[in-house]
Amino acid sequence: MKEVNNMVKNYDAVVIGAGNGGLVAAARLAKEGKKTLLIERHNLPGGFATSFVRGRFEFEASLHELCGVGSITGKSPLQKIFEEVGAADKIEWVSLDEAFRVITLDENEKCDYSMPLGKEAFISKLEEYDPGSRAVVTKIFDLIESIEKTLDFVSDIQDFKPSMIKEIFSEHTDFLKVANYSVDEVLKSLGASQKTRDIINAYWCYLGQPTDELNVIHYFTMLHAYIIDGAVIPRGRSHQISTALLEAFTENGGDAWFNTSVKEIIVKNGVATGVILDDGTQINAKAVICNASPYNAFTKLINEKEIPEKLKKEVNAKTLSAKGFAVFLGLNRSADELGLNNHTYFIYPTNDNRKCYELSKKLETNDVQATVCLNRAFDDCSPEGTSILYMTSIFAGDEWSKVSVGDYYKTKISFAEKMIDNFEKATGVKIRDYIEEIEISTPMTYARYTDAPAGTIYGYEATKEDGIVKRIVFDMIDKGIQGLYFAGGYTTRHMGYSPSYTTGDMAAKAAVLAMEKEAK
Repeated sequence: MKEVNNMVKNYDAVVIGAGNGGLVAAARLAKEGKKTLLIERHNLPGGFATSFVRGRFEFEASLHELCGVGSITGKSPLQKIFEEVGAADKIEWVSLDEAFRVITLDENEKCDYSMPLGKEAFISKLEEYDPGSRAVVTKIFDLIESIEKTLDFVSDIQDFKPSMIKEIFSEHTDFLKVANYSVDEVLKSLGASQKTRDIINAYWCYLGQPTDELNVIHYFTMLHAYIIDGAVIPRGRSHQISTALLEAFTENGGDAWFNTSVKEIIVKNGVATGVILDDGTQINAKAVICNASPYNAFTKLINEKEIPEKLKKEVNAKTLSAKGFAVFLGLNRSADELGLNNHTYFIYPTNDNRKCYELSKKLETNDVQATVCLNRAFDDCSPEGTSILYMTSIFAGDEWSKVSVGDYYKTKISFAEKMIDNFEKATGVKIRDYIEEIEISTPMTYARYTDAPAGTIYGYEATKEDGIVKRIVFDMIDKGIQGLYFAGGYTTRHMGYSPSYTTGDMAAKAAVLAMEKEAK
C-alpha cells in the first residue's frame, strides 16, 4: 500500500498508466535495475488489454489477435521483449491458422474470401482468387520485408544523433521511396489489380483509415506482423499478458500503485522531474514515462507555460482516429453447432474502403464490422456447448457525441441489433436466438474506462503527411522537455497492441540511456 498525505518519494523513473506501453516500459526499467514506480488509476493493469465476466462467460475486451509474436517465422522483436523483461514464460500462446474471412454486403459486388496466415500460403491463395497475381503479390511482400528491416534497424538505435538520419535513409532506399505515400498509391504503382488490392486491404479497419490516405509504412508493418510473423491469442486472454508484465515488473523490485491518479507532471525549465498525485503526494524521478496520449498530457497534466511551442503545434496538428463500438455475445450453442467456422470475419458494406469509411461517420449508414469467434482459437474459452462472439465497429466521425443522454441506451441497442443482423446476413449463420449474454461498449465506454480522448481506439491518424518517417524523426530529436517520454499507441508507430509494447520498450531504453549518461 502506498503512503499518502503529501509524502515525498524518490524514484529513478515513474510510469504513468499500466496500459500496454506503460507495462512494458516499467518492466524494462525494473529489469535494468532502475527503481521504478508504476501508477494506474484503475484497480487492474492493462487498459484496453483486459477481460470481463458476464454470467458464465469471460469476454476479451479488445484483442482480436496479436501480431508480431513470431509463431510462424520464429522469434520476433516483440517476443524478445517479453523474454528480456521476464514475462514470456508467464504467457501461453495459441497460434491461429487463418488470417481472415472478408465478406461484402453489397449484392452487386459480392465477395467472400478466406485467407491463410504465412507468406507463401497467402500468396498462393490470392493467386486462386485472382489468377496471375502471384508475381505482383510476391513483389509486394518483398517490399514489406525490406521496410520491416529498416524499422528493426531504427528501433535498435539507442544513442541517436541527428546526423544519423541521412545515413539511415541512404542505406534503406526502399523505405525512403514509399515512406510518404498511401497504401493505394504504392499498390497501384506495383501493378496490383483491384481484386488483389481489395483482399490485401481487408485489414484497413484495424487502423481505422481508408487505404487511399493511410500511410503505407504503417499498413505494411502490420501486414508483416500478421501474415509473415503470424497471429496468436494468449490462452488467458489479453489480461494474461498484462498480468505477466506486471508480475515481471514487481519480481524485479518495481512498485505498482493502483487506484491512484496523477494530477500533474512536474516540468521546470524544460525538465520533467516527477509527478504530483491527486492526494498531494509528490514523486521525484529522473524520468517520467507517460502511457497517456500527448493530448491528455499537454491539456491536463503539464503547466501550459512549460510546454514548448513546437510540441503544442505538433499535437494540435494531429487528428484523432476512429472511435470504437463493440458488442460482446455469449451464445448457448457451440461454434460447430452454429457453423462459426472462422476466427476473424471482416464484414463491409462494399469493397471500396473509402466509401466504407465515409459511411462509418453516421449511425444509420455504418455497416463496418470486424467480428471474432474466440472458440476457433481455443474451444475451451467458454463453457462446453457454448461460444463467444465479439463484434467491433468503428466510427470515423463524432456521431456519438451528438446522442442525447435520454437516447443513449436505445441508440446503442439499436446499433448492436444492426450489427447482429448484418453478421447473420453476411455469413448465413443464425445467432440471435442463441444469445445468452450481451454487453455493449460505445465510444463513451472506452473514454470512461481508458481515458482515451473521445473514445478513440487507434491513436492518431497515420496519414501520408503524418507517416512513420516524420514520427521517427520527431521522436529522436530534442522536443524541449528533458526526461519526459511517451509510450503506447500515440507514439512512433501506431495504435495497437504490438506497437504499444514496442514503443514502451523504446521509451524505457531511451530513459535508461539518458540516466547512464547523466551518471557519467
